[in-house]
Amino acid sequence: MKGRSKSRFEVPEALTLEILLKLPIKSLARFNCVCKSWCSSFRTLYFSSKHYHNNLKSSNLNVLFQHRYGNTLYFSQLSTGKDENSLVTHNICLPFFENCVYHPQVYGPCNGLLCLYDHGDGKAALWNPSTGEFKILPRSSSRRPPFPGYTSFKCVGFGYDSKTDDYKVIHFITLVYIDNEFMYPHEFRSRVELYSLRSDSWKEISSVPKACPFSNYLCSICIDGICYWEAMTEYHRDNLILSFDMVSETFSTLHFPDFGGSLEQYNVQLLEFNGSLGVIVHPRLETEKSFDLWVMNGAWTKQFSIESISGVKKLLGFWKNGELFYRGSSDELLLFEPSTQELKKLGINAYPDATCLVAYVESLVPINGRSEHDEHITHQSVRDA
Repeated sequence: MKGRSKSRFEVPEALTLEILLKLPIKSLARFNCVCKSWCSSFRTLYFSSKHYHNNLKSSNLNVLFQHRYGNTLYFSQLSTGKDENSLVTHNICLPFFENCVYHPQVYGPCNGLLCLYDHGDGKAALWNPSTGEFKILPRSSSRRPPFPGYTSFKCVGFGYDSKTDDYKVIHFITLVYIDNEFMYPHEFRSRVELYSLRSDSWKEISSVPKACPFSNYLCSICIDGICYWEAMTEYHRDNLILSFDMVSETFSTLHFPDFGGSLEQYNVQLLEFNGSLGVIVHPRLETEKSFDLWVMNGAWTKQFSIESISGVKKLLGFWKNGELFYRGSSDELLLFEPSTQELKKLGINAYPDATCLVAYVESLVPINGRSEHDEHITHQSVRDA
């Protein structure tokens, strides 16, 4: 009896790619060495874009807490499905930002990338926490000597130019003359520079806005290539939203919704809500947090109005569909869903010294940087800490 020849079943290449597109980045990193075609496919714009948009549809939650221990900056990494228990998996040390006078601000995420900026001495870097790439940016030349009576403000925005497939960082340095009698901005002198990842260089933006953007990361956001900041005009005439289009490289302004109060009485924070610009408005002094959520769709419309959320202390950040992260009264991390008005305990400590929380989606987007290992960035397992 003759032996039967073994049949070989080959999966079509297109189907193989569709399967790979659904895998987490850690798995794809291991599969880089399987074959050259896989490795080159993972680096294409098509694959990275499709993989990112697949991740947007999932319920997996990736969160970074920023906090400091001594002079060292740490990020605690949390990963979970929204219906599962939350786990802090690693504490990540970023030595590039050691000995900073201020906590570096985190801008983004933008397609899974983060921009970190030290407002003290102007150090800046891009970071893909999913792939471990880290890129130190060249220094901006925006350094003006102080003028008598002027205070210096710095502000940053980070976004994506879809026309040129480029990631850009916009950097403001604004000298503000403060009227000591009335304690409001009297006059601005601004300089604006724009960094391009594609050219790895800065250039000056000649058209300077007549407004001073705020530097708080909760007062800035980028949606579809447009950066938004809470801003103030000269002589304190108006509070408004300043925007910058990463494609056309032009500024414009937008008024806040008419929420029936003044910005001296209410906090406003910008967020993305289902792909649109949103504003959270809540009283400054109330202990139980009530808020309104307004969304811009051609005109401002009130999306939600929540009368009271008890047991929360501080708003830390936002998730993709308008969910809010709070630090609870017992310093635990809470996730509030406005649509159901459900307040969910995520089961981890929110760190009283945490300065921000960033929720991001895993991404393969390259930044032409170096590996975390080359930049001496360390991941310490929480079990080992």
